[in-house]
Amino acid sequence: MSLRVIYADGKIGEIADKGAALEVYRHSASHLMAAAVSNLFPGTHLGIGPAISDGFYYDFEHAQGFAEADLAAIEAKMKELIDQNLSFEPSIISKDQAIEYFTQRGEHLKVELIQEKAGEQLSCYRLGDLVDFCLGPHICSTGLINPKSFHVLNIAGSYWKGDEHNQQLQRIYGTAFLTSEELADYLKQLEEAKKRDHRKLGRELDLFSISEEAGPGLVFWHPKGTRVRLIIEDFLRKELYRRGYEFVTTPHVARDVLWKTSGHYEYYRQNMYVFKIDDEEFVIKPMNCPGHIQIYKSQMRSYRDLPLRFAEFGTVYRYEKSGVLHGMLRVRGFTQDDAHIFCTREQVYEEISALMDLVLFIMNSFGFDQYKVELSVRDESKKEDYAGTEDDWQMAEEALTRSLRDRGIEWTRMEGEAVFYGPKIDVKLIDAIGRPWQLSTVQFDFTLPKRFDLSYIASDGLAHQPVMLHRALLGSVERFLGVLIEHYAGAFPIWLAPVQAVVIPISERHHEYARQVQKRLAAADLRVEIDDRNEKMGYKIRAAQTKKIPYMLVIGDKEASSGEVSVRNRFLGDEGAQPLESFLQKIQELVSARAAKP
Repeated sequence: MSLRVIYADGKIGEIADKGAALEVYRHSASHLMAAAVSNLFPGTHLGIGPAISDGFYYDFEHAQGFAEADLAAIEAKMKELIDQNLSFEPSIISKDQAIEYFTQRGEHLKVELIQEKAGEQLSCYRLGDLVDFCLGPHICSTGLINPKSFHVLNIAGSYWKGDEHNQQLQRIYGTAFLTSEELADYLKQLEEAKKRDHRKLGRELDLFSISEEAGPGLVFWHPKGTRVRLIIEDFLRKELYRRGYEFVTTPHVARDVLWKTSGHYEYYRQNMYVFKIDDEEFVIKPMNCPGHIQIYKSQMRSYRDLPLRFAEFGTVYRYEKSGVLHGMLRVRGFTQDDAHIFCTREQVYEEISALMDLVLFIMNSFGFDQYKVELSVRDESKKEDYAGTEDDWQMAEEALTRSLRDRGIEWTRMEGEAVFYGPKIDVKLIDAIGRPWQLSTVQFDFTLPKRFDLSYIASDGLAHQPVMLHRALLGSVERFLGVLIEHYAGAFPIWLAPVQAVVIPISERHHEYARQVQKRLAAADLRVEIDDRNEKMGYKIRAAQTKKIPYMLVIGDKEASSGEVSVRNRFLGDEGAQPLESFLQKIQELVSARAAKP
């Protein structure tokens, strides 16, 4: 379907591309929401209201503050304005006229934005009594918005222009789709996401916590969460050793000169924690790459040494604004499953291919069978903005593209989305309820080898600069665990479950056999607990189900005398009595296969 729109110069057009049409539709809905709020709450000052990936928002300054109860009234007013079929009326005015107009209306936030804009003219759109300056385009009138295809969602705090030193505003979020069916599907997904919220489940399952006393964005891993973390790290460590990686460990702090050489001090300073020791500046590391480079530079390298693959579970710290912190998904301290590969140009394709095989293997191992792949390349019209030579970019893009094509992987080419120092592949995993998560990245770097003057002696006896590849599989251990919790709704596959089975004796006379069962399973490297509390069986079983433990092994007189266990499966219910050794063999097979379900 196409969307009829009006541009800033008053011309009418059609947008056929669904993505572009949806963005205009949502941006128009944000203006509609601003009009509704201005109508309901006189004296409210307008901030900005863009379309975003899953909807739209508008920032407001309102003296009394909005409450959740106001959202229904705002949505109802929006529907009234839709019924009035108000036109979006564009106009081009001078910057001075705009400043005068918005000053008269007391819209000091708008005036500030206009004063910062370059150029002598700007475009405005009128919607009923609301006037907002905006590039457009917009839909032609509010009647084009389906009243059943949008919803006002929630209120959050924000800072003016995203700067926490500015005044605090209130941000009202909404979402809109081109059809009511799409909205219904999205709202259903939101409800399911609430049930899977890793912050809620992390607390209920005793996996992790964040302490306000210690500071926001810093994760405390509890015993059960640490078990899962170590399982993930051990699995990955063994797999990387098998594939020719070597693990390294680098310091958490380094002198500022290292970060000045890398360029981070100049371009990333606002996100780094800097402190002084004996009048010298040091930085708590925000990245692991300069440390791995120091190891590479510690000795002369030959082409016979390459490729070198350095891996590290390196903990880094980055300053993030309080407003964007979110459980384990957005933090200030996190551990990256980082690796850097140093190789010759001739080795690039094989290394990229091996990396893609590794990414797919890891995704499948953790139960992700759907993903989206993006190839980010430079903007060909702005080549001067990118590091590296023309030959570098052609070589890198060819290797990335060929590795995807050879594996039959579909990808989206993202023009102009490459970072300045090289092209990359991003793999976005699709979780159980259809949400994409950016985790795995394979990234060329044409800058750091040059900045640190890296070299190796080639077969011609001359010094050459190696190719450097960054890669992350999980992104960070914290973020990955958050994604896993939400993907599995806290019910981890048996190989990842912090407790794989709980032994539940019916009465005190069964405790001795219960301990024997636990000892036997623990000797086989299974994670087993005993629930020998003086509680009813139903209570103990419900407690185990709440903790999402895969197996409950009930033990009474019959089991104790026959050497059996009565098995209850978290997914399948009662499986009946079976010999302990038979159960052990089955669970070991499931762990070995990394099965998603028992």
